[in-house]
This record gives sequence, C-alpha cells and structure tokens, in this order.
Amino acid sequence: MANLENGTFKKLDVVVVGGGLVGSLEALFLAKRGHRVRLYEYREDIRNTPQARGRSINLALSIRGRTALREVGLEDHMINNHGIPMKGRNIHRIDGSTYIIPYDSRTKQCIYSVGRNYLNGLLLQESEKYENVERFFNHKLIASNLREGFLPFQKTDTKEIVEVNADLIIGADGAFSAVRKEIMKQPLFDYNQKYIEHGYLELCIPPDSNGGFQMPPYYLHIWPRGEFMMIALPNQDCSWTVTLFMPFTHFKSLDNEDKLLKFFEKYFPDSIPLIGKQKLIADYFAGSASPLIAIKYRPYNVEDEALIIGDAAHAVVPFYGQGMNAGFEDCTILNQLFQKHHDDLAKILKEFSDTRWEDTFAISDLAMYNYIEMRDLVTRPSYLLRKAIDDVIFWLMPKVWIPLYNSVTFSTIPYTQCIKNRQWQDKVLNRSLLFLGTVTSAVGAFYVYKKIVGLS
Repeated sequence: MANLENGTFKKLDVVVVGGGLVGSLEALFLAKRGHRVRLYEYREDIRNTPQARGRSINLALSIRGRTALREVGLEDHMINNHGIPMKGRNIHRIDGSTYIIPYDSRTKQCIYSVGRNYLNGLLLQESEKYENVERFFNHKLIASNLREGFLPFQKTDTKEIVEVNADLIIGADGAFSAVRKEIMKQPLFDYNQKYIEHGYLELCIPPDSNGGFQMPPYYLHIWPRGEFMMIALPNQDCSWTVTLFMPFTHFKSLDNEDKLLKFFEKYFPDSIPLIGKQKLIADYFAGSASPLIAIKYRPYNVEDEALIIGDAAHAVVPFYGQGMNAGFEDCTILNQLFQKHHDDLAKILKEFSDTRWEDTFAISDLAMYNYIEMRDLVTRPSYLLRKAIDDVIFWLMPKVWIPLYNSVTFSTIPYTQCIKNRQWQDKVLNRSLLFLGTVTSAVGAFYVYKKIVGLS
C-alpha cells in the first residue's frame, strides 16, 4: 500500500499481533514515529498474571537489546533499577570448587539478568503514554487475508469475533506464530524448524536466611557436565532461576525421588543444599521438561502488507542469550529502515526481508554451537588456552581482534560478520602455529645436524 499522499507521507494504521517483548517494543517504535498502532495479544495482560511456568523467568540483556531500549528511552531504567550485572561465567566443578571465566577482561563489559515479566510489563506501561497506541488482550487471531490487510480475532473470554483492517500487519507472536502460519500459505516461502533432543526444566535457588544471595550474584553460574548442564541467573529478590538442560531420555529416566536425588548427588552435589532437597523434588516433579526449537524462515514479508519479526521469524535455542536481543535488534533495524525510506512500506519490508535473514540464520547456528561450549568445552584446557590467546590479542589490538563472544554480545556487528571474523582469526592462529612448528622443527633439525657433523 502506498504511503505517499498529496506529496506528503501519511501516517500508517498498523496492527501488531503479539504483545510480548518484541511486539510491545515494536509498538513503541511505531508510536514514536506517529503511526496508529493496535496491539493484539492472545493471552491476558501480563501485568495482571503470575509468571507462566515453562517460560524463562529471566533473560540475558546485552548490547543489541540495550540499543533498542535506549531508542525508546528505557535502557537506563532497566540497567539501573532492575538489571543485575553478570560479568562472567562462574563454573562449578563436580567437587564443588569453582572458577571464573570473565566475559570481557579488557573493558569489563557485562550482560544483565532481567525479568521477562518485568520488562514486558514496562514496555506495555510505556505504550500507555502514547495516545496512538491501543492494546487488546485475550484476542486470538483465527485467520487472515494478509494481502487485503484483513484480520479476524476471536475474544477468548466471550468468543466474539472482531474484524480488523490495517495498512501493515506485523507478526511478533512467537515461535508458533499465527501470522507466520498465514504467510506460509503464500508461494515461495522457505521454512525449516528443528527440535533438538534436549529439553529444559526450571528450578529455583531461594534467598538465604537473611534474604541475600546464596552464591556470588554477579555471574552466570554454570554446571557443565558434558552431555548436559545446569545454569543459574540471579533475580532481584536474591533468588536464582536455575535451568537444567539435558536430553529428554535423561528427564524420563528420573521418574522418582530416589533417582532424582542420586542424579543430583552425582552431578550437581553443591546445588542440593542451595536448592534444598524437598524444594528440588517439588519443583522437578511439578512440571515436565519443555522442548527447544530453532526456526529458520524466509522471506519475512508479504509484499508491503505484512511482516514477521522476533521469534515468529527466527526462533533460536537460548544458549547464546540472543533470542530477545536479536528480536529487539529487529525493531532497531526496522526503525532505521523507516527513517531511511521515509515510511515507504514497499522499500522497508523488502530491504528488511532481503538482508536480515542471513544474520538470523547465523545467530541460530551460533546458539546451537554455544550449547556445546557451555556444557562441555568450557572445562577443556584447549578452550581456556584459546580464550587466553584471544584476550591477550584483544588487549593489544582491540580494533582488529574482537573475540567471537565479545563481538556477538558486546557489539552490534552483524552476526554474519562475527562468524567471518572468527573464521579469519582461526586462519591466523593456525598459520601462526604452523609457522612456529616449522621454525621449531628447523631449529631442532639444525642442532641435530651440528651434533652429527661434530661427531663425524
């Protein structure tokens, strides 16, 4: 639909489907540009509901997400009033000893543990400051005609059907997106989803008897155990959200209290007094392991009528802590394109769809790799040696040599370029090692030759 009207750009009527983190943030970006925004969410208003079991209670906020929040004026609030800094990984060995792997030993940058519900509620609350934003909860998308901008919603409480028209439809309704389902009915769309064989289950370490943290708070705590792992992120109330990741076969095998306790005594013995035996048993058997899905999809748009962003477009497994950050970065990039193309939807949606997919595919692959790193590689001397080498060169040449994790987490370098930089670094180190090996062999051969000549 054309935006040009009598020589001036008109304001758009936009429907955002999905009132979660990415949808509510995108509503703010559009509202700031003066467009009319109607935000439709299937669930109740998250500000009025308790934390839903099975969804991550807290998330890791890094620079890509912070950049987006800064654009809508919420970064300082989240960092100063709510976020808990995590400056490195605190690795727990089986014997209970720990060691620290800093995220950024040069500039001391950190990621922040933030509450999902709190951040989502804050974004929705901020949207109430804009008269051009309307919020509709308990509305389920039941079908659509995307090319006509037509959407029928059903109210989940009254079953009433509400019909909506819009200039632009943005689907930010998660990994199982109803908008994406409608887009997939169009020709020439590629879709790939992958469930990994591992699931996750959330536990909790409560505050100590004085209401404080039971572990050093400014770290992401990891219990790497090769095929599986456990992690813990700090919460504002001094509790810890503990997530156990492992194959579904392992979860199924721990089907009674005795097996569960023996498993934890063998692999996570130091966590038992922190969680408490009875709480561990109660939390573990209160639910079941949830699946982890990765989705790759392209293109993201239907001409200039509809677009999907966030998990609806590119759900990733959580092991790089970039799911929310990548979704927030979508909003930043879209806003830049709105500015660049003066709200011309045809140009905006095409450029976003043509360029963004490469980076989202890249972070999906990186997230899969990072699971192996977190559960296994961080315990290996070769990993620690490589990290030490990266840190030294980063100290010496910070503009030339940025370690992979730093480029992904503490910069807005495109994810594809982060991978290319790592590949270049690998080549440099491999050639350096080959050169050193050749020189060492040559020196050794020279001394052997001298010895033989001397004996003769």
